[in-house]
Amino acid sequence: MKTVKFFSLLLALFCFLPSILFPTSAVSVSAASAILYEPSTNLVLFEKDADQRRPMASTTKIITALVALDVLSKDEEIKVPKAAVGVEGTSTYLEEGEILTLENLLYALLLQSANDAAVAIAIACDGSVEKFAERMNALACRLDLKDTHFTNPHGLPDKDHYTTARELAILTAEALKNPLIKTIVSTEKKAFSSSHRSRVLTNHNKLLRLYDNAVGVKTGFTKTAGRCLVGAAEVGGMTLISVTLKAGDDWNDHISLFEEGFSTYHRNTVVRSGEIEWRLPVINGSVPFVDISNEMGYSVIEKRNSASYTVSLDIPALPVAPIERGDILGYLCIYKEDKEVERLPLKADFSVLTAFKPKRRLFSFFQ
Repeated sequence: MKTVKFFSLLLALFCFLPSILFPTSAVSVSAASAILYEPSTNLVLFEKDADQRRPMASTTKIITALVALDVLSKDEEIKVPKAAVGVEGTSTYLEEGEILTLENLLYALLLQSANDAAVAIAIACDGSVEKFAERMNALACRLDLKDTHFTNPHGLPDKDHYTTARELAILTAEALKNPLIKTIVSTEKKAFSSSHRSRVLTNHNKLLRLYDNAVGVKTGFTKTAGRCLVGAAEVGGMTLISVTLKAGDDWNDHISLFEEGFSTYHRNTVVRSGEIEWRLPVINGSVPFVDISNEMGYSVIEKRNSASYTVSLDIPALPVAPIERGDILGYLCIYKEDKEVERLPLKADFSVLTAFKPKRRLFSFFQ
């Protein structure tokens, strides 16, 4: 049984700050628009013209994958239609009538940035590119992306096809919640076979090779949009999403953002799940005690070298049997500078029955 520990750790929790949080001289980027975003807290660590509508080229394919997996299972077999063969731009050279699973088409979409795969997926989901774009826009609406609009699943130029760095970061955070998408965008090379041929795909995203902690996400380029890149990296339980649109030196832009972000902020785990255990005496129980623990932990994204935490127990009263496993019997109170910032329930680890009481018998002298 552990005893309660007191913690003194750092704190600086900021929620969705629309201003630049790095010192002005700390980092600069070549991109016309950029953002560095921590999704679990909506923390914006850096931004540059992040709300300007711009074309985003093949970074469009992030939402294409997300929408497709909302409609079809990853094992769905898709027969390549004629309309998907020979689509302009980057291609995986699909053949009419070729049969691939959705999962393999998603690898072609996100690693090789295949426009023909994007069209094949769109038609498999909704019968046409236009109908699929309606579904893409419906998702953007649900995510409250007011400066984002799609007309196709691949990102080829169209005046009505645009987003912002901020909204592309939010959309990417949503996509990374899908385990398959997260796996695909972090994959450097993938081999698979279809009904017609075998392929070996190499991820176009050089961040996976240039930055050790990178886990994705997607490249893009057209003459209209310029170089576009969405990155993601993970260090110590903290994920940062980076977006650059119309960049001259995107690889170095993202590396600089990540290095500054991870050196300035980190995830501080104040209390881990199950870390606090305490034994309480039980009134009228079949056993004399019950163990309680914190099912939930508490962590924050914080700026380094900031304020401190303390932790204490709040047990309102000794428990009385019967007790059910999972009953809340107290709280773990977390304070920053004497102000309570969180209260975690402490739950019974097992059930305790009421102590057995023999029944009283009344005897009569006149039996």
